[in-house]
Amino acid sequence: MASAARSLAFRAASSLRSPRCLRSTAAAARQEQPGEAARPPPPSPPERGSARGGTGPRGTRRVQPPPPAVQFGDPREAFRSKSSAELVRALVVLRLCALEPLVARSRQLMNLSRKLLGQHLFEKLMKMTFYGQFVAGEDQEAIKPLIQRNRAFGVGSVLDYSVEEDLTPEEAERKEMDSCTSASEKETGGATQREKQYLAHRGFGDRRDRVISARTYFYADETKCDQHMEAFLRCIEASGGSSEDSFSAIKLTALGRPQFLMQFSEVLMKWRKFFHQMAAEQGKAGLAVMETRLEVKKLQETLANLGIATKAESQHWFTGEDLGVSGTVDLLDWNSLIDSRTKLSKLLLIPNMKQNLFTACALELGVRLMVDAEQTYFQPAISRLTLEMQRKFNMEKAVIFNTFQCYLKEAYDNVTMDVELSRREGWHFGAKLVRGAYMEQEHARAAQIGYEDPLNPTYEETNEMYQRCLDYVLEEIKYSQKVKVMVASHNEDTVKFTIRRMAELGIHPSENKVYFGQLLGMCDQITFPLGQAGYPVYKYVPYGPVNEVLPYLSRRALENRGFMKRAKRERELLWNEFKRRLITGSLFCNPSH
Repeated sequence: MASAARSLAFRAASSLRSPRCLRSTAAAARQEQPGEAARPPPPSPPERGSARGGTGPRGTRRVQPPPPAVQFGDPREAFRSKSSAELVRALVVLRLCALEPLVARSRQLMNLSRKLLGQHLFEKLMKMTFYGQFVAGEDQEAIKPLIQRNRAFGVGSVLDYSVEEDLTPEEAERKEMDSCTSASEKETGGATQREKQYLAHRGFGDRRDRVISARTYFYADETKCDQHMEAFLRCIEASGGSSEDSFSAIKLTALGRPQFLMQFSEVLMKWRKFFHQMAAEQGKAGLAVMETRLEVKKLQETLANLGIATKAESQHWFTGEDLGVSGTVDLLDWNSLIDSRTKLSKLLLIPNMKQNLFTACALELGVRLMVDAEQTYFQPAISRLTLEMQRKFNMEKAVIFNTFQCYLKEAYDNVTMDVELSRREGWHFGAKLVRGAYMEQEHARAAQIGYEDPLNPTYEETNEMYQRCLDYVLEEIKYSQKVKVMVASHNEDTVKFTIRRMAELGIHPSENKVYFGQLLGMCDQITFPLGQAGYPVYKYVPYGPVNEVLPYLSRRALENRGFMKRAKRERELLWNEFKRRLITGSLFCNPSH
C-alpha cells in the first residue's frame, strides 16, 4: 500500500487552512452567529424502504388520481406556445445548426456580420435568429414576457445569466495557469507529490475547449469575483420577480481562485482513497460504498503503524466524536472525522458573507439555487461546498440543489452517500441529474496527462448510470418527504422511463418532487407536453446583452450541430405543425386557441 500517499492525505487534510480564495473572508462561512440557536440533533435514520417522512403506515400515500398521459408525438400540443414566426425561426436555426462548415465558423461569421451590418442591424439579425431561439432577452425586464408565457403552459424557469468574457485561447490559457498554480509551484516548476489530475496543465488551460454547453469563467481578481456575485444576486432577484417556484443557476468557479478548488478536491479524494485502501486491507474491497465498514480496532492499528496517530489519540477521535460506537466506521463517519479534526465546517460554506447573502436572498424570494457541476478536478470541492450549503439551508425545504454528473464512474456512490447523509442529519436532499457537459475534454485530458479516466467509457454505460442513479432517488422519494430531483435531460427515452417509474412507485406529479428540465430553444416537443399534462417542468433560460452572450451562442450552435444530427424528430414535428397551420388556414391565428 502506498503509505506515502496516505500520509500525505492525512497531513494535507490536517494542515488545511482557510485560503485567500473562493472569497476572501473565510471565517464568515458556517460559524454560528451570536444568538443563533444550535442545530438540534438529527433523528435516528430509518432503514431504506421503511415508512418515513410522514407518508403514513408502511409508506402509504394519500390516494391520488391517476397520473395524466403525456403525448410527445403531437406537434399541435408540442408547439401551442409558439407563433408561426417562431416555428419558422426554429426550423431555420436548427437546420443551420446541423451544417458543419457554418457552425465550425460561427464565431468568425458573427464577428464579420457585426462589422458589415453595424451594431444596431447585427443585434436585430441575432434577435431574429440564434439569439431569439436560445436566449430569453437582455435583462430581467426583457425576459418577463417569455417566462410568463411559458408559465401559462405549465413550464417554469431556471434563470441563467450567460455573460462570459470573450477571451482568445491564449488569454484563457494564461489566466488559467496563473490562477491554478501556487507561487511555490511556479518557482520549482511543479509539485512532485501532487496528483496529476489535480494539477493545472497548459494544454488544457482553455477550459472552453471541447466543451459545448457550459458557461466558463476564468479568474482575474477578487474585484471580478465580486462582479460575478452581483450578477448572481441580480439573477436571483430576476427569478423571484418574474415567476413563482423558480430556480437560479450558479457556478462556483465564478466566485474565486480555482487553485483552492483543485487543491481541496485533491485532499478530499485522497482521504476517500485512503478509506478504500484500508477497506481492502481488511478484506472488504468491492462492497457497495455504503456497505463498506472499517473495524475501528484494526483502523487504529493501521494509523499507529503509519505514525499518523497513537492508539490513545485515535481512540479519542472515535469516542469523542461519537464515531465507531458499533465498532465500525463507514465512509460518512470517515468524512465527518476529517471535518471535525480540521474544523472544515467553518470554512466550507463558501467563505464569505456575500455568498451567504445570495442564499438568504433566494430564501426570501422563494427561489431555489442549482449549483452547476464542472470539471472532475474541481468537482469534489464543489460538491462538498454545496453539501455544506445544503446542511445549513435545507433544514426546512430543498433550497440548494447539487448537480450529479452521471458520466462519472462514481456517480452512484456520490448520490447514495449524499442521500444517506441527508437522512442521518435530517435535512432536505435536492439534486439535479445530468449526463455531463465535459465528456470529450475529460477523456482527452486523462489520456494525454496519464491518469485513470474518471468517466464511463461509453455513452451506453453513462445512460445505464443515469437510470441507476435516477431509480435510486425515485425509490427514496416514494418514502420520503425530504427528497426532490430534477431530471435534466433531452433524451425522450429517459423522460418516458421517469414517468413510468413514477407511476409504478405511486409518485404523482402534483407532489412536486420530480422535476424535468431542458434548455430554452431545444426539445419543446418534450417540455410543453409535460407542462400541459401537469408535470413540473422547467426551461433553462439564459439571458444577457447580445454582444456578451456570443460565446454562449457559439457553443449552443456547436451543441445543436451534434444534437440535430441525432434528432430529426424535432425538425419533423416542427415542419408538420407548420404544414398543419398552413393547410388549415391558421398560420396567422393565435396558436394557443
